[in-house]
Formats: sequence, structure tokens, C-alpha cells
Amino acid sequence: MLDRLLGVFSTDMAIDLGTANTLVYVEGKGIVLNEPSVVAIATVNNKTEVVAVGSEAKQMLGKTPGHIRAIRPLRDGVIADFEVAEEMIKYFIKKIHNNRLFSASPRIVICVPYGATAVERRAIQESAEEAGAREVYLIEEPMAAAIGAGLPITEPQGSIIVDIGGGTTEVAVISLGGIVYASSIRVGGDRMDEEIATYIRKNFNLLIGEATAERIKKEIGSAITLPESKDMRITIKGRSLIDGNPRDIEVTQDNVAEALMDPVSAISEGVKDALEQTPPELVADIMDAGITLSGGGALLANLETVISRVTGVVVKLAKQPLNCVVEGTGRALAETKKPGSILLKNY
Repeated sequence: MLDRLLGVFSTDMAIDLGTANTLVYVEGKGIVLNEPSVVAIATVNNKTEVVAVGSEAKQMLGKTPGHIRAIRPLRDGVIADFEVAEEMIKYFIKKIHNNRLFSASPRIVICVPYGATAVERRAIQESAEEAGAREVYLIEEPMAAAIGAGLPITEPQGSIIVDIGGGTTEVAVISLGGIVYASSIRVGGDRMDEEIATYIRKNFNLLIGEATAERIKKEIGSAITLPESKDMRITIKGRSLIDGNPRDIEVTQDNVAEALMDPVSAISEGVKDALEQTPPELVADIMDAGITLSGGGALLANLETVISRVTGVVVKLAKQPLNCVVEGTGRALAETKKPGSILLKNY
């Protein structure tokens, strides 16, 4: 009765706390927030305060004065700065609740990487509790992605999901509602950006920032170059390492594909390793159903082709790869009301 009376002040939610972006799903409303996981911190007289969060903070990356830092509190899929992450979660919860005071705190489900340690999971849970959550449940990221992608996870058949996020790539084989095999590879969209920036520096003697590297990846990024797209190119600006002056250059899709060879290879080999560790009967199911890709990194052009060549299995992209994890986490909200759920862990 109390929950019903206070319902207007409390909304259960699911959070995809990603390295690159944080998405929030509210029960009955769907996805209500999608913002970069970036926080701008100002230090004045040895005191720190948050000056911007999300989209506003991301615009400050690489452009802040000395007393302001725009930072990502999550690295490689886990919290690197607990206090800043807590402030970010608080900000997003308040934004969803229109900055109103609410008496009954929400029930929150948060997805965590499969390879997260007990300490990292506890840190995520405590950050959410400090941010005002009544109860905090954790769901492993590949399971959430599989639910969001619509895979038959509760059926007696094997399904494989490859979720390529900003910090990590999660590969999991799922059957009968459980994870048969999973691995977390510390390669994702951020690593791709770093490799592009490094390639431009070494081959063109040009220094570019994180935002420019990300733009290159999104506009002409490719796992390989196909004949029909070999002429794709983009003009970028940066600082010359030779004379220090601003300079612009043309970068081709061939350049980007060469720059991304290592991260693409790591992801492909991770999927191949998962198949090698999977029981034969489940491999047979996967051969029939194929491999499903989700996450922002899955949007890299021709990545399906490369993984398919390495594994010999058909690879397909989920219908809404960017939203799979948060959609799956949102559907898991209902599981919080079922005792003994096999999907959720309450630490």
C-alpha cells in the first residue's frame, strides 16, 4: 500500500552504466535517458565540485582550463572513480525525477561486465545505494544483451551474444537461462579510438583528440575495406608534430581498417575461443542460429564479415544494438519481484 501511495515519487529503473554512455530505462516508460558517461570536475581552493554531467561534460573533453577536468568515471567497463561515478548516478536519477524530492527510493537494476570482480560489483552497488536506491540488483551484461536482442535464453538450446561496448567486449554462450561460457575482453569502442589516434600520429605526424578519432570511426570506420568502399575518405584537423602548427589531412577507409586490425582481431579471436570452449551440442545450435552482435562497437562496418570468416558461422546484427543491454536490463526489472531469480544477483 505504501509503495502505491508513494508511486508518483518513486520509479523503478534499469541502468546500463556504460564506459561511453549511460542509458536509463524506467518501468512503464522505456528508455528515458541516453547521455555520455562523462563528468566535469572543477577544483577551486582545494575543493572539488561537479560542474557538468553527460552531454554538456562531453563537449568539454580536451577543451577545459586548468582548474576543470572532464573525466570518464568508468574505464574498461568498471568504475575507476567511485566518488565521481556516484555523483553521475545521482545526477541522472534526479534528472529523471525532474529534480523532485521523493520519499520512496527506486528499485534499480544495473548491468555489470561478466568479468567484474566482487569488489567492483560491490562498488557499483554502493554507488547506486548512495545515489538513493532502495534496492540494487545486478545483472551480467551479456545476459542483459541477450534478453534485449530477443535470444531464446530460457530454451534448451545454445545462443551466443557478442556485446561490444565502450570499454569491453562481452562474449557469452547462454542456454536454459544460464551462462554456459563467457569471457570479457578489454577491447571496445574506446580502444578503437585510441588505435586510430595512434595510427594518425605515427603515419601522418598529426596529433588528434579523442573526439576526432571517434568521428573518424563513426564516419568511415571499417573492420576491412571492401572494393565498393575503398574510396571513402574524410578530412580531419589536428596539430602537426613536426612544426606544431594546425594542419588538415585526408584519411581513407583503408587507413582506418589498418589502424583497427588489432582490436578487430582481438574481438574475432575472443569469439572463436568461446566457440572452442562450448559443448558440441550447443555449438550445433549456434551453427543453425548464428552469432548475434550488440553494442555500439557492433556498428563498425564489415565487422560481421570478419567474425564470420574467422569462425565459419553466420553473424548478424541485433535489431537495436545500441539499446540491447538497457532493454534487457529493463525487462529484468520484473524479475526483482520474483524470489530466487536466476537472472539477478543482489549483493
